Amino acid sequence: MAISGRAGLLALLSALVVGFLIPSWAGIFLVTGLIVAAMLIDLALAGSVRALTFSRGGTRAVRLGEPAEVTLTVVNPGNARVRGVLRDAWPPSAGAQDRHALDIPGGGQQTVTTALLPTRRGDRMAERVTVRAFGPLGLAARQGSHSVPWTVRALPPFTSRKHLPSRLDRLRDLDGRLRTLARGQGTEFDSLRSYVAGDDVRSIDWRATARSADVMIRTWRPERDRHLMVVLDTGRTSAGRVGDIPRLDASMDAALLLAALAARAGDRVDFIAYDRQVRASVQGSSAADLLPALVNSMAPLQPTLVESDASGIAAEVLRRSRRRSLVVLLTGLDPDPLEQGLLPILHTLTSRHMVLIASVADPRISEMASARGDAEAVFDAAAAARAMQEREHVAGLLRRRGVEVVDATPDELAPALADAYLALKAAGRL
Repeated sequence: MAISGRAGLLALLSALVVGFLIPSWAGIFLVTGLIVAAMLIDLALAGSVRALTFSRGGTRAVRLGEPAEVTLTVVNPGNARVRGVLRDAWPPSAGAQDRHALDIPGGGQQTVTTALLPTRRGDRMAERVTVRAFGPLGLAARQGSHSVPWTVRALPPFTSRKHLPSRLDRLRDLDGRLRTLARGQGTEFDSLRSYVAGDDVRSIDWRATARSADVMIRTWRPERDRHLMVVLDTGRTSAGRVGDIPRLDASMDAALLLAALAARAGDRVDFIAYDRQVRASVQGSSAADLLPALVNSMAPLQPTLVESDASGIAAEVLRRSRRRSLVVLLTGLDPDPLEQGLLPILHTLTSRHMVLIASVADPRISEMASARGDAEAVFDAAAAARAMQEREHVAGLLRRRGVEVVDATPDELAPALADAYLALKAAGRL
């Protein structure tokens, strides 16, 4: 049972009546009895909320930051009219407009639409539907709650997809228009053509030349069907925020752009998220199914506040990748975790695979390093310069071990990682 504001206003007016007309205990009891009787009659005439039945429909998945709609159909099997307010409760991060007016005649139904605008990735689950049905006088209401489950998954926004057309143009130049004359580890024979001035003489095919009137040279193109293993570190270093977004989200965005580009290049892409165990996995997806599978697996991921197990990451990669692959590890370049975790076991990966480490850099560090306002700013600048030096030192150690390193700000990481992939492909190193 719920009491409306109209009942409170009626009680206030009744108090004035008692005070001016019948200022006695009898007057108080009389007026109070009348109000209670009116409320009980109103409550008895209100439609039943327990008998209502509910069904849902609408959006199941939406990109973060985009609107979604979930419909709720309410059926009134009783004879009394149900008139009042419905609240469709969702978590605050779902951004729900959850209050709706309800007016259903006996035996009828009504459909209400809840607009959602999620502000965080992951699954947003409807909690309860609460209905408050008022009587004809609007003094009292019946109230009841019902469990009507529904889940809307907020997917990663993939903001870096704006960089995909320009990288695809470069890929077409690499794969179609520009043929290389030098054979690399990741190239395959394409065709023969006549020698022109300036071509590398090492590319001359002497057997083909002997059968032809012209000097013939071999051309090569980047191999297709190469294998990429994208590893997303979900340990404690991924929980830090850079600007307005967590490092984990920036790494996801870069991984999605790389996967979309590699799939269009004809390469196979597998994915794992790991800290001390596998948190998500995508393996063996076709090019058409790859991006939907990736965004669905990434959506519920959250950083875990534990140190990532580097040896576990290496073992998982080696178990899943029998042939030579490009292993892209999206992790931090913090000196202590890398020097104590990844560096000692890095040779187990580099001996069998090409390894590329991508990390999110904080642009605020560069700003602090150049600040010179007062003594506090100078101390901040010294600390920032030391942090940058340690980061460069770690990147140097990795490069000396044959690892490619991409270190960029959140806005620049995705295109920088895509460019590094294209550079490796152009050089025939995949």
